[in-house]
Amino acid sequence: MEKIKVGVVGTGFIGPAHIEALRRLPNVEVAALCEVTAELAKQKADSLGIARSYTFEELLKQDDIQSIHICTPNFLHYSQSKAALEAGKHVVCEKPLAKDLKEAEELVELAAKTGLVNAVHFNLRYYPLARQMKVMREKGDLGEVYSIIGSYLQDWLFYETDYNWRLEPDKSGDSRAIADIGSHLMDILEYITGLKTVAVLADFNTIHKTRKKPLKAVETYSGKMLQPEDYADVPINTEDHANVLLRFDNGNKGVITVSQVSAGRKNQMKLEIAGSKKTFAWNSEAPNEMWIGNRDGYNENLMRDPSLMYSEARSVISFPGGHNEGFPDTSKQMFKEVYEAIAAGKQPENPTFPTFADGYRELLICERILESNRKQAWVEV
Repeated sequence: MEKIKVGVVGTGFIGPAHIEALRRLPNVEVAALCEVTAELAKQKADSLGIARSYTFEELLKQDDIQSIHICTPNFLHYSQSKAALEAGKHVVCEKPLAKDLKEAEELVELAAKTGLVNAVHFNLRYYPLARQMKVMREKGDLGEVYSIIGSYLQDWLFYETDYNWRLEPDKSGDSRAIADIGSHLMDILEYITGLKTVAVLADFNTIHKTRKKPLKAVETYSGKMLQPEDYADVPINTEDHANVLLRFDNGNKGVITVSQVSAGRKNQMKLEIAGSKKTFAWNSEAPNEMWIGNRDGYNENLMRDPSLMYSEARSVISFPGGHNEGFPDTSKQMFKEVYEAIAAGKQPENPTFPTFADGYRELLICERILESNRKQAWVEV
């Protein structure tokens, strides 16, 4: 089997997660790594066991590299995705697809024009029970969707001394919690329910109006306490916490809360989808279990077990019941579908994976949520 050669751009948290998932696919080889300088690229490539390392411009010139994964900070997604498509490479981009709708629209059009495979890493769709909920809804088990309650809670920015590039709008964009984790939540809710969000009413809160930015790399201080003089006070104008009311195209309503300052919640996305027949509830920190609520009978707990699930959901399961699958498996399952398309050489007519068009959709909702918060009023999507 001739393997599809991949280049990965960026080595923060998510770049190595992509690499680990790609290495679990039999038809893929992570052949090259890219970083901002040749020296850093070589250092990171050596540490990850990747033979070749490049700057971005050099990577695009490698004829044998068929696919590029963009795992850099948000402000680079547009320019790097555009350059990769223009170089004839298939592209898997981290979310958000771009910093604004104009950029995202251009990427959607360019990807369509080239016919190249394009995907946005909304990997949380690929928890097996998320696929099961979608299939159950399609088969009529849920009934009409009455209401949706969603939340995505984290605590990694809980203290005023917690600092990261995502706090800087020039690198991350004008929204933080909504753009970073709210986009996953909105994507999976529309994916499972088949509904479209048609209007939003948002209210943001910035808990830490000022944060303390380390003046040197935190690694410099490993094992030491930072002193007051080691920080600079930086004003923060992106949201730590947001509440959003939602209206859907079936006339019914929902609500979501996202927060990056909820102590003890490490990475918890919760969904509760109430229908005319049943209610589905699911929590990403216990992803192998789904609660099914009934009015006139026993409530149920469905464990992630391929023998108990619809055949349409089994394609994203690799192990039998009782053998838990988690976050790293979601990327593997998504990339499995993406690389089937890449092996075929073009974007499918009806992709099963999230595409640049889905990335545009989430950016559109995010921008309308931002507008609603500014106006403190309902805004149509």
